[in-house]
Amino acid sequence: MESMSQKRKFPGGGNGPHKAPKLGGGGAGGAGGGGGGNFSAFAKKMMAKMGHKEGQGLGAGGEGIVNPIEVKLRPQGAGVGAVKERTEQYKAEQKRAAERRGEEYEDSSEEERKARRERKKKSQGGLAPGSGTSTPGGTRKQKTKYKTVADVRAAAPGLDVPLQMLSSIVDATGSQTKMLTSAAGLMTPTDLPTDSEADKIAKRERLELEAFIEAWHGVQEQKVYIEEQAGRHQLEVDQEREAVERLQAVVEAVENLRLSAAGGPGDDSGTAWISLIASLEKVQTEHKQDIEHCGLSEAAIGALSPLFKKRVAEWEPLEDPELLTADLMRVRSLLGLDTKDEVVTARGRAEMDEGYGRSKRQKATTDYEAMVYTIWLPKLRTTITNWEVLNHAPLTTLVNAWRPLLPPFIYSALVDKLVVEKLKAALHIWDPRKRSHHHKHATVKHAEPHSWIFPWLPYLPPYQLDPKASSGLLVDVKRRLREVLDGWDVSSGVLAGLLEWRALLHSELDHVFVRHLLPKLARHLSQHFEVDPSDQDLTPLEIVLKWQQHFKVEILARLLVAEFFPKWLSTLHQWLSSEEANFEEVGQWFTWWKQQIPDSLNANSDVAKEWEKGTEMINKALDLQDEGVPMSELAAPAAGPARPIAKEISKKLDAQTSATLHPPLPQELAQDFKDIVEAWCAEQDLTLVPLREAHTQTGAPLFRVTASANGKGGVVVYLKGDIVWAQKKGDRTIYEPIGLGERLVERAEGK
Repeated sequence: MESMSQKRKFPGGGNGPHKAPKLGGGGAGGAGGGGGGNFSAFAKKMMAKMGHKEGQGLGAGGEGIVNPIEVKLRPQGAGVGAVKERTEQYKAEQKRAAERRGEEYEDSSEEERKARRERKKKSQGGLAPGSGTSTPGGTRKQKTKYKTVADVRAAAPGLDVPLQMLSSIVDATGSQTKMLTSAAGLMTPTDLPTDSEADKIAKRERLELEAFIEAWHGVQEQKVYIEEQAGRHQLEVDQEREAVERLQAVVEAVENLRLSAAGGPGDDSGTAWISLIASLEKVQTEHKQDIEHCGLSEAAIGALSPLFKKRVAEWEPLEDPELLTADLMRVRSLLGLDTKDEVVTARGRAEMDEGYGRSKRQKATTDYEAMVYTIWLPKLRTTITNWEVLNHAPLTTLVNAWRPLLPPFIYSALVDKLVVEKLKAALHIWDPRKRSHHHKHATVKHAEPHSWIFPWLPYLPPYQLDPKASSGLLVDVKRRLREVLDGWDVSSGVLAGLLEWRALLHSELDHVFVRHLLPKLARHLSQHFEVDPSDQDLTPLEIVLKWQQHFKVEILARLLVAEFFPKWLSTLHQWLSSEEANFEEVGQWFTWWKQQIPDSLNANSDVAKEWEKGTEMINKALDLQDEGVPMSELAAPAAGPARPIAKEISKKLDAQTSATLHPPLPQELAQDFKDIVEAWCAEQDLTLVPLREAHTQTGAPLFRVTASANGKGGVVVYLKGDIVWAQKKGDRTIYEPIGLGERLVERAEGK
């Protein structure tokens, strides 16, 4: 208990301050003091028991501190950093730890000394002379530099310095200051005092010499600049001279073109043309870089146009379709045909195939385009007007040969306005009904359309070959096929050439057959076919089966189920119900009829079910015979499917087409087209009135387009995609596509 009390109180007099003693210090608080010494001995004993050895650091490996931590007090009122707070004990411990790691310990005071030395060196060595900057410890005196005569002459090469001025240069190479004389660079001592009048004159001469040297340097720099300017001007003069020479050569070439175009007095147009093309080709080769810069294309067209007009006037396009093409291809660069320009359509874009349209707008036609448009195109317009569409080879050869030479808008006018319109006119003339005997050769009226339309397919733009578009060649083909099938007598046989259109019309051809041919076949079977075991006439059935390739198996099977099997089952029932029925003959008759139907149709499930009905009827008749029941008790066959079947099949095809090829358009797209139609009606003083009714097949809302203010009359239409479908005159169940044009205006006005 006594030792514990000594740990907390200093064993001094009662009047002294009660402060803790310093551990390890001298005096009363030292090791020899009462409580402090006992505490140090006690601590050492306890640490020795724990394995600590005196002189080593704390911890199992001795990596801790060796001496107790020392505390350094700041003076009163001093802040952080006012004094160096690292104690000697801390520095010693840091040094020992660095040595243990194999590093060199640098204390902060040593670092500061090194930094001061570096700053001092920089301030002494980096100070510019005469800078006016003061440095600690005084300023260094600037070392005087001396120039020799050789230095002066080297500083101003080309400057003629008088020898009298060189005599004032001081020679400081010896132990005495000497003046340079004008005699061969000999150094002779002078007895003149440094402040004499001669010395002042020498100093003035030196200053003037230095000024002359500086001025000489400026003159030399101006000389270099002037020489550079002279070289640049000379280069420009040479370039201008070359440009003038090149322009003179161009002028001479253009003059030669004029002379070549004029030709000799006895030259015909062919000879003059050959000479002119040779001259143009020479100009194109020699002045290829100047074609656009000097406007050589305009000069070439000016020389070419008169001869081109003569040659085209003498030309028979269908007899020599490739005339002039090879010559024009030789000078196509000079004519400006290598540039890529695009036809700008009414919608602001060119929706044409590759080579039919291009990607760059142009503001005006070029001279070459004007020449072709005013000279070549009228010739082709006259030729195509008198052209027979059956003789397609010469004109297709012409189009193929001239296509690289035609500007896009001229090619479009040639194909769309001339060729396609001629094909459409011939299509309306086509009438495949029985040919008159006096027609020994095929004519447009009787020739199959695919034979004279298909050769033009590679030259037509895509919109002419879209069967679902509102207009185009293929749309007219589809419309004409419908008209021909409506007036076709199926007893005349199969209409030749129909299947050739399947590759272009695809499912649209199936729709045409179902809607316009299938009802005729069904009506033919219904009116002309009878089942008569005693005298069977197969001609009506054979006529129908000849059209087998034009329909899918399922469609023709439905036709037989609706028109053939009800009559056949009824005849079978009458035969089995009679008392004179011979089942062996019935079986042979059954087998014979099954052989008359093609195997592809017999394999169909609907047809197989009908044959199964006949087999069941025969089996029931046999059962009645075995049971002794009269054959009159045999049940009659059930009625066939609803007639006519064409409408039912057509609805199924429409549903399939709508699901696969015509997905419903987004409502916003349909709404946009409706806005377009409304805007067009407003421009034409028409009204688009919603009828709050829907089309029976498509479900599209119906509208009335009318010119009447009360909203009556006009024509009923519906919108599908971007097409307006108008009600057909005389048959309100049929809707036809109609464009936003004069025809719709006339229908709206009741004309």
